[in-house]
Amino acid sequence: MTRPSPPPDTPVLPAHDPDALDQAVRILKAGGCVAVPTETVYGLACDATNPKAVAGVYEAKGRPSFNPLICHVDTLERAHSLIKLDDQGLALAERFWPGPLTLVGPKRTPSPVSDLAAAGLDSLAVRTPRSEALRTLVQRLDAPLAAPSANASGAISPTTAEHVKDSLNGRIHLILDGGPCKVGVESTIVSLLDPAQPVILRPGGVSRENLETVCGVLAQQTRANHSAPTAPGQLTSHYAPNASVRLNATQPVANEAFLGLGTQPKGDDVVFFDLSPDGDLVEAAANLFTGLRWLDRVSDRIAVAPIPETGLGEAINDRLRRAAAER
Repeated sequence: MTRPSPPPDTPVLPAHDPDALDQAVRILKAGGCVAVPTETVYGLACDATNPKAVAGVYEAKGRPSFNPLICHVDTLERAHSLIKLDDQGLALAERFWPGPLTLVGPKRTPSPVSDLAAAGLDSLAVRTPRSEALRTLVQRLDAPLAAPSANASGAISPTTAEHVKDSLNGRIHLILDGGPCKVGVESTIVSLLDPAQPVILRPGGVSRENLETVCGVLAQQTRANHSAPTAPGQLTSHYAPNASVRLNATQPVANEAFLGLGTQPKGDDVVFFDLSPDGDLVEAAANLFTGLRWLDRVSDRIAVAPIPETGLGEAINDRLRRAAAER
């Protein structure tokens, strides 16, 4: 079957509409890609077993081909058919799936997942999302869906269907609109490749503290190989707006917009987005990409207030450091 070309104006349909899901299944079976809401951010889903479909996602995003994709599944059983899960991996999956946790494990061989989706690695990143729409599509396709964030590569991740449309209109086949994402930052990625020591490769929607109640103390990857990442989201410059970003700013300076956390900046003429008036890190995580995207439209310089390195603050700071990295 020939892979369809995206329409010049990508349609947006309700994620709960059975007819919209029928259309999404037809597109996926034909090798196309569909933006789907999850609890973290919107994902750009394709059939992970179809190398042409995966190549289409890379093309739509302008994503480096060496950056592996997360395979989304509907059940623990399907996940276990793709990667080897030891006792710790099973315990984490049973506690946090469906949810914003990705597990990287040894890839089973032979694997149905295309080498392109795995970036040629012997490991694979897998998660079961809370998104009923995405799990339904996996079930109906009877195949895992590779689904990186539904935005141009390196840009701010989308947490609404409108964000997806702004970034990828005319480059993808369909957007399923499920409203704003509740978590708002990508999944936490944990590597299980060393059975003796699970490692957090990327902080995200499940905090270190919650993970460690299940599997004990987790190591933190201190230095990623950014030219050949072992999991998604490890590029040094990522989630980046067009504006320059200055971190840990107590106040903005002249001509800077301000991304705050419960503290109003001085001056009446400062463009300001408050991640959470109450300093709630869960609310801040949910608003992070929306705030960055909004400020990026009105200023070429963004100052960011200090964010505590606790709970979801670890994930927020990880995204902000990448947004501020040299490009």
